Amino acid sequence: MAQRVLIVDDDPAQRRILEEVIKRFGYETKSAGSGEQALSILQSDGPSISLVLLDLVMPGVSGMEVLSKLKEMSDAPPVIVQTAHGSVDSAIGAMREGATDFVIKPVSPERLEITIKSALRIEELSGEIKRIKKQAQGKLNFDDLILRGTAMHRVVELGRRTASSNIPVLIEGESGVGKELIARAIQGESERAGRPFVTVNCGAIPENLVESILFGHEKGSFTGAVDKRIGKFQEADGGTLFLDEIGELPLDVQVKLLRALQEGEVDPVGSKKPTKVDFRLISATNRDMISLVKEGKFREDLYYRLNVFPIWVPPLRDRIEDVPDLAKHFLARFAAEEGKRVVSMSQDASRMLMAYSWPGNVRQLENAVFRAVVLADGPELTVNEFPQIAAHVEGFEAELPVAPANVQKQPAYTGPALLGAEATVPRTVEVKSGSLGIPAIDGEGDIRPLDEIEADMIRLALGRYRGHMTEVARRLKIGRSTLYRKMQEYGLEPRPH
Repeated sequence: MAQRVLIVDDDPAQRRILEEVIKRFGYETKSAGSGEQALSILQSDGPSISLVLLDLVMPGVSGMEVLSKLKEMSDAPPVIVQTAHGSVDSAIGAMREGATDFVIKPVSPERLEITIKSALRIEELSGEIKRIKKQAQGKLNFDDLILRGTAMHRVVELGRRTASSNIPVLIEGESGVGKELIARAIQGESERAGRPFVTVNCGAIPENLVESILFGHEKGSFTGAVDKRIGKFQEADGGTLFLDEIGELPLDVQVKLLRALQEGEVDPVGSKKPTKVDFRLISATNRDMISLVKEGKFREDLYYRLNVFPIWVPPLRDRIEDVPDLAKHFLARFAAEEGKRVVSMSQDASRMLMAYSWPGNVRQLENAVFRAVVLADGPELTVNEFPQIAAHVEGFEAELPVAPANVQKQPAYTGPALLGAEATVPRTVEVKSGSLGIPAIDGEGDIRPLDEIEADMIRLALGRYRGHMTEVARRLKIGRSTLYRKMQEYGLEPRPH
């Protein structure tokens, strides 16, 4: 869904001109002829408005008054103010009142487009920073999550209901749908907000250490226990314990978990007395828990104790309308992390992402956007940066770099081997097609480091062979493990979560 710009101007002709211009930029528009009407729209349709283009001089409620009211709104969109020549002081005053930027009438379409894109980008980055801070503080809530699709409305409704109680919650759904974020939002809207949120992946703990990690142990309780260890239940005291992949928990540990839930106390390994703990338990699984119970792999009494309030998170293919907003969110984050000036995504790329089924759900989308940002050479992500997705979506095809024809192999340097002697040094690693040259000399005339050239070669091979690792490794004549290691070193591989 395209972002929507609210145009506020008392001049009907000016409004119509701005509507047509902004629509050509790829945005939706909504118009208001007065400050009163603008405030009414923002109060009723606020979440659907991405940006406000506001005229400062209007009869009745002025632009400055609208800005003042917007400061009182918790989720107000960014504002660009319009001012006439000679009224720059007014624009500066508007910036102090919270406006993101200003334009002087009459504004050129090019200038207006740049201003709108910049304002939206600043808003995305500031929103991401707020989310990161709130997550670190344990105060993330459902308003901070990107859950635009109607399929998620039920999840939000149930999550908010559980936040007001201490009832155990079981979050079910496929791998990668965002179950942990739902759990964090439940805590963020509860009275435990700001308290510890302790995450445990039950499937990632060695079986012989599960009991010690969850419940803790006393010094000397077993071989290797040289110090006392506080378990995850005690770490979560006063806050929330999130047990991911709960279906992987061994049967003997399930008994102790049941006791912890019933009695509110844990027995550290080697301890002579139980320890009282105050925690909220939220568990998650991508398994069919009923089948595990029937197969005797999960205790029936524990299952019903955990499944007091189940929440099903639908897969991404059932809430495909979330994809554009999620992709923009990941784009802003990874572009900032990688220090790349990638600011937008083409309409074709957005349509392609919405046409894909996403078997790996949100996690797969996140990694696809991360890879696209790394491969991007321009300010916009296009279909070409998603070759693996394009290969599975009918009607889309990524344009891969042309394979070099008849590369002439020659020594890298054939001149005199005397220090300081003049020599003919190639400025690029020569490729006959002309479009794939990898610079050997930097802008200062110095030889580029080998690791930079090697990273460029790997990036080129990834694009040329659609990210097929076996083929990339074969063409580069290195092992797959070496390829993965080098991609990690050069930042060409998604970071593990």
